[in-house]
Amino acid sequence: MTVAVRSFAKINLGLYIGRVRADGFHDLRTVYQTIALHDVIRVSVGRGSGIEILCEDPRVPLDSSNTCYRMAERVVDEFGAKGKITVEIEKRLPVQGGLGAASSNAVATMIGLERALKKSLTGATRLRIAAEVGSDLPLFLIGGTVLGMGRGEEVYPLPNLAATPMVVVMPEVGVSTPGAFAEWDALREQAQAAELRSAGQSRAAVPTQNRELTHLGASDRLLEVGRVLSSWLCDSPNTGAPAKGGSRAGSLLLDLVRTGIENDFEKVVFPQYPELRDIKRALERAGARYASLSGSGSALYGLFRTRPEAVKAEAQLRKQGVKAVATSTLTRHEFRRKSLVASR
Repeated sequence: MTVAVRSFAKINLGLYIGRVRADGFHDLRTVYQTIALHDVIRVSVGRGSGIEILCEDPRVPLDSSNTCYRMAERVVDEFGAKGKITVEIEKRLPVQGGLGAASSNAVATMIGLERALKKSLTGATRLRIAAEVGSDLPLFLIGGTVLGMGRGEEVYPLPNLAATPMVVVMPEVGVSTPGAFAEWDALREQAQAAELRSAGQSRAAVPTQNRELTHLGASDRLLEVGRVLSSWLCDSPNTGAPAKGGSRAGSLLLDLVRTGIENDFEKVVFPQYPELRDIKRALERAGARYASLSGSGSALYGLFRTRPEAVKAEAQLRKQGVKAVATSTLTRHEFRRKSLVASR
């Protein structure tokens, strides 16, 4: 029996990077939002043993480094199941695109295996396994609008944002997330060194314990980020009825601009890939009320007030040789209805 599961993508509505933690990861604050673009994962259990990954995209690893492989290992161990596990990945989303494709694929593998084996994991077990496999996997067990904290694996469902028209641009270039984090650390170290020089100090003159306490100014920065996100998320047009004379989606766009929600990765990715900065500007010129890099990129998106505006922008960008797709954000209800109900 083969079980097929839609593996939906995500975007980041703001992404703020804090200090490096003891485990080597960075503290993060972000709002994840699932969107209607997706891959398809097909899972089957047959005679024999082992795990086989199939994918026609040559950029997708077929060995144990694949997140679907690692997920299948953990689920099989949890159930004590036997048989040969085959996971076929039908790629529609970009590799290293910042849309969470690999993470979403892994969660779809988990759901598909549960259906194929006719067994169920508890909610807590699903979240634990997902967090073990990767930082942004747990969000795909919730869907819709999700607050991400910690290294991204601490997830909290937020009041759903209404389905919002959007255009996603998927450049051919791939951006390495570890590389982007390394560039961010280097940028922050340079900024800190400049601050020390302007104060007439040297890094060596700062006691080690104080160096740790003030490293990158991260703690204060994330506190401020918390206030910014709270200002946006708690504003009545986003959590209640639409503002008089305007749509809830329109209020979201205005709030994003007003509160200055941004993606820190743009500060290091755009200098390395100036064509991505150009695409963001092209989205804005095409009428996007808000445009941003998703994750560490390379995908970018623009949010629009209406579906016709998004479709028109898609056509304009395609004429410029840009791979653009008009789609929409996906509420939690629609995410679960369309992806977590597997088809045989």
